[in-house]
Amino acid sequence: MTHIITSLCLRDSGCVDVCPVECIVPGKPVEEWPWYYIDPDTCIDCGACIPECPYEAIFPEDEVPTAYEAKGGEYLNMVGLSGHYEGSNHHGDPVVLDTVRQLEAGETVDLTPDIQPNYDYFTSGPGYSAME
Repeated sequence: MTHIITSLCLRDSGCVDVCPVECIVPGKPVEEWPWYYIDPDTCIDCGACIPECPYEAIFPEDEVPTAYEAKGGEYLNMVGLSGHYEGSNHHGDPVVLDTVRQLEAGETVDLTPDIQPNYDYFTSGPGYSAME
């Protein structure tokens, strides 16, 4: 089992800094892989990344919510969405995303479809070719 970064990710990068096995990478290109991804073959399930995420986007795989209830103001960051987000990451560097939608308070979202892209990135996506 591994940890999963979901579409609540706005590319903060704090999770990368605390990972003891360096298994978290930013998706590239950002237009196709809009959040950070955890290599399931390298993750040791330590959970150090969870409290570092200001967006509460990281879950143990078996705890990814099927019915995440938004507090209001969170963003979904997914290919196919066309909203705009500008902020800064953990290091103060700018983050600009054009693949977001802001959630309303009480809106319920199934985040389990976000599990597969974490595997795909490292088996058939850019993360795979970068590791060869």
